[in-house]
Amino acid sequence: MALRGMMMEQPLLISSLIDYAAAQYGDVEIVSRSVEGPIHRTTYADAARRSRQLAQALLDLGIAPGDRVATLAWNTHRHFELYYGVSGMGGVCHTVNPRLFRDQIVYIVNHAADRIIFADLTFVPLLEEIWDELETPEAVVVMTDAAHMPETGLPELLCYEDLLAAQPESFDWPQLEERSASMLCYTSGTTGEPKGALYDHRSAVLHALGVIAHMDGTFTSRDSFLVIVPMFHVCAWGFPYIAPLVGAKLVFPGMGYDGASLYELFETEEVTISAGVPTIWLGLLDHLRDTGQRLNHLEIALCGGASPPRALIEEIEALGIRFIQGWGMTETSPVAALSILRRDMQDADLEARIDKVAKPGWPPYGVDLKIVDDAGAALPHDGEKTGELLVRGHWVISGYYENPEASDAAMEDGWFRTGDVANIDPDGFLQITDRAKDLIKSGGEWISSIDLENVAMGHPDVAQAAAIAMPHPKWLERPMLVVIPREGAAPDKAEILDFLADKVAKWWLPDDVVFVEAFPMTATGKVSKARLRERFKDHRLPTA
Repeated sequence: MALRGMMMEQPLLISSLIDYAAAQYGDVEIVSRSVEGPIHRTTYADAARRSRQLAQALLDLGIAPGDRVATLAWNTHRHFELYYGVSGMGGVCHTVNPRLFRDQIVYIVNHAADRIIFADLTFVPLLEEIWDELETPEAVVVMTDAAHMPETGLPELLCYEDLLAAQPESFDWPQLEERSASMLCYTSGTTGEPKGALYDHRSAVLHALGVIAHMDGTFTSRDSFLVIVPMFHVCAWGFPYIAPLVGAKLVFPGMGYDGASLYELFETEEVTISAGVPTIWLGLLDHLRDTGQRLNHLEIALCGGASPPRALIEEIEALGIRFIQGWGMTETSPVAALSILRRDMQDADLEARIDKVAKPGWPPYGVDLKIVDDAGAALPHDGEKTGELLVRGHWVISGYYENPEASDAAMEDGWFRTGDVANIDPDGFLQITDRAKDLIKSGGEWISSIDLENVAMGHPDVAQAAAIAMPHPKWLERPMLVVIPREGAAPDKAEILDFLADKVAKWWLPDDVVFVEAFPMTATGKVSKARLRERFKDHRLPTA
């Protein structure tokens, strides 16, 4: 029998994160653009106090450990308090993505068996519409004060601020088992019904520590962090847990995701680091071009959720802002790779550095990645061999919540099958070449839709591009490029093809280019290739 060490044992709990922030960084600000309108300012110490009041309120409402409590909310100080109050008292904070289709929201609330829904004012009409189809919620708490409570026919309506005000400020967090469920997030359900990723306290704390270590001192107490990535999307990439550990100032945008609203917060709150999907960064750059304004404080732009075009990376780097790309999934909590440049890479020239950060990066301690061929055999990390990407780690799911069929399909000998096709270079940097379902197979050869799109977006008149497979009588599939032109620009098909001609292999050149005003989007801000293919299912390629 192995000799046991003589160390104290304390559970890794989410409540310990806010307690640490209150003790060590109690006066650090948390700034929100409130749903009601004004800017709201509080501190980590106040957030900890209010989270405890919320925890006691939930107990008074009959919420027991393990019960699911839903949120339909924007990024605000109140949503931040829910992250800690719900999980801290033993409940499961279920962040519902309001951008999902109506029927998907009904499905996941019922599947999760949520007992209470906390909702921002803007989502009261949605709840009115679907309330009769919800099977388990007993009450709705509107996340506002008494003066802003809405007129509504919803039964059992409660006011958030009144609920907290009725509670004492003293509350002892229960000493939960660290593997107790803490948060529940559902995938966007692009194929089939959404699937639930059920995180525990241990995974949330380890994810926060792992990301901090991997960021190599780039996220500290001197930073002001604007949390653009929604808190209803895979725990805002974990940053509401990460920022309190380093003592960074937190800035929440509320509903204001347009370029002007974000720019105001970037400047007035002297934001040094922020995180968002590529469409957010593209929109902000458009705002800067249109207004001639500049970002005077931002030092680091974190980007994930979809592959960013190289042109976006180059433009951000040209502003003197460091670009860091990340990769992950709802199922990986989500950070499973970050493009942090190691010391020997930092002295390379700009092109070489961009070559590296254009990849989603390498995994932090606690995450393992591998690629396999069709037979399941591991492939070398040579940057050339491409196969299905598998992942495992301390904050990777072991299956889906209450969904054994999906769990069996997703797991392979202790590894999670991501559905991504990728290669890994000798430095350990991951390169996603496509989603398996989005690859274009032309005459037996694979074409990466992601690579084709990113090259196309280097054209100055292209705002966004999406490559999809179209049926072809000879080649079975050929690529078609769907393009959104930049505002005021009118590129034509020949111009786009000429631009691509010397940048991709000849057989990668699209057989057609079509122009649209907007793309169908998924609930997590990605282009919905499935809906795009459905839209053009009757389109005939000129080469067919």
